[in-house]
Order: sequence, then structure tokens, then C-alpha cells
Amino acid sequence: MLSVLLKRKANVQPNTASFGLWRLAVQRLKADRIAMASLLVVLGYFMVLLLSVTGVIASDWNKEVAVSYAPPTFIGADAEDAYPTPVAKQTEALPENPVDPLKDILQELNADIVQQHANNTSIDDYGVIDPLAEDMWAINQQLGGQILDQQQELKTTLAFGADKWGQDVLLKTIKGAETSILVGLLSALLAVVIGTFLGAISGYFGGWIDDVLNWFYNIFTSIPYLLLVLAVAAVLQQKGILSIVLILGLTGWTGVFRLIRAEYMKHKSREYVFAAKAIGVSHFRRMFVHIFPNVSHIALVQISILVVAFIKSEVILSFLGFGVPVGVVSWGSMLNEAQTELILGKWWQLAAASIAMAVLVTAFSMFTDALRDALDPKLK
Repeated sequence: MLSVLLKRKANVQPNTASFGLWRLAVQRLKADRIAMASLLVVLGYFMVLLLSVTGVIASDWNKEVAVSYAPPTFIGADAEDAYPTPVAKQTEALPENPVDPLKDILQELNADIVQQHANNTSIDDYGVIDPLAEDMWAINQQLGGQILDQQQELKTTLAFGADKWGQDVLLKTIKGAETSILVGLLSALLAVVIGTFLGAISGYFGGWIDDVLNWFYNIFTSIPYLLLVLAVAAVLQQKGILSIVLILGLTGWTGVFRLIRAEYMKHKSREYVFAAKAIGVSHFRRMFVHIFPNVSHIALVQISILVVAFIKSEVILSFLGFGVPVGVVSWGSMLNEAQTELILGKWWQLAAASIAMAVLVTAFSMFTDALRDALDPKLK
């Protein structure tokens, strides 16, 4: 009887096992609907990025598929023919000058030219019939017909319109997302790696090493960020995704350094670090095997914050002409092209790039805020 009562008492006792930091963070994120919606939007962008990198979509983004500045479908094609082809375009006759002494001679010459074209022949200055005139006329007619057929095959409207060269703005936006997101991710990873490594060394060892790294940190933070980025871009003097990643990564590590340094200064005096030291663990293992897992959530949050910041920085660099080279499209290069299109009233490329960037940045920022709150151990 006593054993049965003890079993029942054991069954009703609550589970007092505590959850880890990451499990609690996942539970908090799942309970936040805004965070989950933002995560779905970010994952959708990354899916588009993966499809674009593999060439499944937007592989022919630079192909001419429509007439120049074709408007979006919901606007409709232009009523008048604003894009005449060289073959279809006819030159208007110039007004006659009543006092022109060469008027009669010019009329006779024009009449002779029309008659020669009608006979598919040509007479040179000596009155000799050119035997190649008929063949040249046939070739010109054939080439003109091919150009005209090609122009007739081009679409007059697209879902999101076309740019100056008849390229689909939707495909350009997808391909631009690939460039901008890759630059943001790679630059953020580089900046976090540099900032974490330098911050760990500075906070763990202290002393003159901390003084030297803090002096180095103060040099970078004393210069305005945009001027520092432009100075590094001018020194590299190369355009490309790798150059942009180096520019942003080598200038954006300071915030990560400050946070990681403070955490290492706090954790190096904890009991588990002293225990590791007592059993002969090396400094490197103590820094990156014992301490770093306890501060890794800070590095994760900083990656998500810097991705947003570096996407905007890439747009600024490309807009100013220090970004991607010719032949590579990004949201910044699209905005750079759109500034001249606005003068002509063509706003759809600006709208497509701006909306795509605004949706990603907003969703990523909201998810970053939710992730930072979920990883805060003070919140329960």
C-alpha cells in the first residue's frame, strides 16, 4: 500500500527540468506571430536567391524581350507609336523654299532616285548602270524586313514594365536581389568573424593587447562610416562583388568588437573558466570552446543586424558608382538607372527595386528585433 502511494506521489510531481537558452528562444519565437511572419518573408527571399543562383529563374534577365520603356501591364501600352523602328520610320518632306535656285534640280534628282528604286537599278555619275544595285536593294529589303519582324515580336507591355534596353524589370529585380543579398550575407559574416576574433582577444587577455586593439577600434569609429567606406572603395579601385564584400566587412566590424569584448571581460572571471584553467586547458580552447558558446547569441544577432545594414550600404555604393561593375545588376544599380528614367516619367524600375528592398529590410529588421528579445536571458 505504501509503495502504491509513493508511486502516485511521484507521478503527480511537476517536471522541474529547466530548458536551455536556445530552446526557450525557439519557444518565444514561435509564440510571436510577427516574428514568424517576418521569418517566412525572409525565407521566401532566400528561396528566390537560391533559385536565381542555380539559374532556375532570371537566368536571361539581360535579354531584350520588350520595346524600350514598355509600361507595366496594368497601365497598358502607349496609344501612339513612341518606339518607331529605323525601317518603319519615314522621314517627312522638308518644306520647299520658293526662292531656292536649286529647287527644280533637286526635284528632278528626287524623281530619278525614286525611279531607280522602282527599277531596282542604280546609275552612277557617268550614266552607267550598276550591276550590284539590284542585289544590294534585295539585301537591304531582307535585312529591313528582319528588323521589322524582330521589333514586331517584342512585347509592348510587361508585368512590371521594361527598362531602356527592353529588359524585364521583374527579372532584373530578382537578379538584383541575388547580388544585394549575397553581398549583405558575406559582408556580415566577414565583419562578425573579424569583430568576434578581435573582441575575444581584447576582452580575454586585457592589458597592452586590449589597449592596442581599443586604439585601433577608436581610429575606425572616429571616421564617419560613409566616408570610411568611400575611402576604402577608392583605395581598392576595383568593382565587383568581392570588392564590395571586403569594403563592407573591413569597415563594419567595430560594433561586434565592442559587444564581444565586453562579454569576454565578464565571462573570463566565471567559475567554469577557472575550472578549465585548473585542468590545463589552453587559452584558445578557453576562448572559443568554453566562453564563445555562451556569447554566440550576440554574434548571431549581430549577423542579422549587419545583413540589413550592408544591403543598404551596397545600394548606396552602387548608386554612387562604387558598387557592382557593368553587366552585373543589383538594387543599387537599378536605382542608379532609374534616376534618369524619372525625367522621362518612367517610374516602374524605381518602384520595383524600392519595394523589393523595403519588404526585405523591414521583415529582416522585425525578425532581428524578435530574435534579440528571444535570446535575452533576462526575459522569461
